[in-house]
Amino acid sequence: MATINMTIVQGQAAEDSVKTIVNKLFDAMRNADTELLKSVFSETAILQTIGTGQDGAATIKNEAPSEFIDFVSKLAKGVADERIIFETIRIDGPLALVWAPYKFFYKGTFSHCGVDSFQLVRMNGGWKIQYIIDTRRKTGCE
Repeated sequence: MATINMTIVQGQAAEDSVKTIVNKLFDAMRNADTELLKSVFSETAILQTIGTGQDGAATIKNEAPSEFIDFVSKLAKGVADERIIFETIRIDGPLALVWAPYKFFYKGTFSHCGVDSFQLVRMNGGWKIQYIIDTRRKTGCE
């Protein structure tokens, strides 16, 4: 009879549940589904993007989840398609971290790439996205 390492099984189940929430975010974007999009964020979520200023220094742009949801609400279905790779997932009790390189396509055409960094919190038995910060670039996207 084979033995099962329950720690590995439980860890995989937790990782899968984190992936489910992150995938819901991108499914909601692709389908312009604002109700699904609202469901993935905590009430105090923070969204940020790291950019480059005219002087070449890093800048940080803040965006309220409501602004992001409003933007998505104005898109037609299938216009925004962000494709990620789950490179790293770490979980410690109610906290999860996801590191996910991505490529973003707008109306079927490549727009930019970068990395999404997510912080999720398990609340009321389910994961919610608390924090997203990402990078964006047009080169080095192989």
